[in-house]
Amino acid sequence: MLTDKQGTIAVLGGTGKEGKGLAFRWAKAGLTVVIGSRSIDRAKEAAAEINSAGYPIPVMGEDNLNAVRAAGIVVLSVPFSAHRETLETIKSAMPGKILVDVTVPLVPPKVTKVQMPPAGSAALEAREILGNTAEVASAFQNISYEHLQGNETIGCDVLVTGTSKETRAVVLELVAKAGLVGWDAGPLENSLVAEGLTSVLIHINKMYGSTHAGIRITGVANKNQPSQEISK
Repeated sequence: MLTDKQGTIAVLGGTGKEGKGLAFRWAKAGLTVVIGSRSIDRAKEAAAEINSAGYPIPVMGEDNLNAVRAAGIVVLSVPFSAHRETLETIKSAMPGKILVDVTVPLVPPKVTKVQMPPAGSAALEAREILGNTAEVASAFQNISYEHLQGNETIGCDVLVTGTSKETRAVVLELVAKAGLVGWDAGPLENSLVAEGLTSVLIHINKMYGSTHAGIRITGVANKNQPSQEISK
């Protein structure tokens, strides 16, 4: 269960398609969400767009640092080119919190080619920057934003890696709240696999004329089922 301290979720990059889709899903599930952006005006615009649906807890918009200060869980969904700069900006407010890194180290124009940073993955880079002051998890890289911004059941799974089993358990609950099936995929070092799969899925989409390619784990039972609030 999410604790009261963890209950507010800051979505940095929540003005983008992926981040806004996650914020929409969690707002619909009744969670408290703050959208963070370098531009507070853009953050408030994105929050107003989600709030137009009339969900019970209004989404707020703040600049990145104040969004982090208000939250217990920080979801980072920014282009890789802004990854390090954003983490350096919020580092002072991160002690004791959980970072969920959604970032994929795509290097345009060759986005169908796996290209990992020197740290090994975006999530491992985040760990290097934040040090041991915060727990770090990696998730949601393989879910298309078209899925997140709709109301339909999503037939894709989410791989969750992280710095501890307890951290992964918290993020798996967030995955279920978003209406998705999550899997504990082990330590943060395994994040390079999920991040790399994104380039593979982009290639598959281009080859076969789709925008919805995803992954599904088979052959094993999973208790981490989606919350009922999303599937209604």
